[in-house]
Amino acid sequence: MSLNGRYALGILLTFILLGIVMLYVFPAIHFISEGTATPTATFVYSRIILWIVLLSIILYSFLIEKQPFLLWQDIAYSFFFYLKKVFSLYLICAVGGAFLNFLIRFFIHESMSSRLVQLSEIFKNNYGLIIFTCLTAGVVEELLMRGYIQPRVEKIYKNRYAGIVVSAVLFGILHSAYGTIGQVVIPCFIGIVFALFYKIYSNIKILILCHFMYDFVSLMMMNILDLKHLSVF
Repeated sequence: MSLNGRYALGILLTFILLGIVMLYVFPAIHFISEGTATPTATFVYSRIILWIVLLSIILYSFLIEKQPFLLWQDIAYSFFFYLKKVFSLYLICAVGGAFLNFLIRFFIHESMSSRLVQLSEIFKNNYGLIIFTCLTAGVVEELLMRGYIQPRVEKIYKNRYAGIVVSAVLFGILHSAYGTIGQVVIPCFIGIVFALFYKIYSNIKILILCHFMYDFVSLMMMNILDLKHLSVF
């Protein structure tokens, strides 16, 4: 198999594994535990499985592709650059996401995702779980969607925009498990913003920090103000 073929297989494997986790891991854990696992424990197990998926794709890149996991070498920047970019990216995603959420609710009258409503009860006053969830989302999703998928799609199609669009669309589709249009459109928008940044600045750490910050603020708002706020997860 050619290198591009191995890249394509790795992308497909990543998407399938993440899709399985998003769609089937909760009922699978419920079945294996015979219903004895608490909702909190089930959610923690699902996040641990996401780390296992990340490890599996890292091994695939080294053993099958025989390539570094991150095809684009991270460029080092100053502390103030990190600070400025994390907050600017956060503001773009927060304002843009809020605007898209307003449009969706105004024109479609979409109700809140029932799955998010259930998860909001799990996170209530559980700050350790909030931090673990945000860390998992920031590290796993950014390393896989931007760090792994984006540059490989670009290599396959020899088109910088293909990597940006495909990684963002896949990111949005994976969030369709939450059952609302907003949970597809908003992550897709954020995926485009992040992918553009990664292409321009080639620094995955800033995206991880911003993703963590976005989810952390969202979950804290849900927890403290009891808002059913749309989040990336």
